[in-house]
Amino acid sequence: MWREAATTVFPGVGLREPAQASDLIAAQTRLSRSLPSELRQLLLESNGLTGHTHVDIVWPIDQIVETNLSFWSDTTFAQLYMPFDPFLFFGDNGGGDQFAFVQTPERPDIFVWEHESDSRRWVANDLQDYLDRALRDGDDWYQL
Repeated sequence: MWREAATTVFPGVGLREPAQASDLIAAQTRLSRSLPSELRQLLLESNGLTGHTHVDIVWPIDQIVETNLSFWSDTTFAQLYMPFDPFLFFGDNGGGDQFAFVQTPERPDIFVWEHESDSRRWVANDLQDYLDRALRDGDDWYQL
């Protein structure tokens, strides 16, 4: 379903081999939280997606884990930015801005964290809406 949806919007989308279910279970254990259902399903079809300029609009599961653990625990980040605990980051724009699900409270919406201003704002209703926008309009699709 996700591979087909992505290639329908952008035939040049970069697809990867599927993630293994055991990798997703291990990731959830390391993160101490569940991955959103639609993200799990996408990763089981393609372990990440790349967009127009080969930017990882959805990261592979290993990168999701490592980036989130870093964001949640880095003491330098804690001094510079508002807390990242409510977010589960899963992709970026190639220039430093990151995309995330809000997990506290749990919701399907996608937010962008703009690294230069530390702003966090809504950009998509859910993962499908995010993919439609990111794959249709390119890397800067979310900028006002």
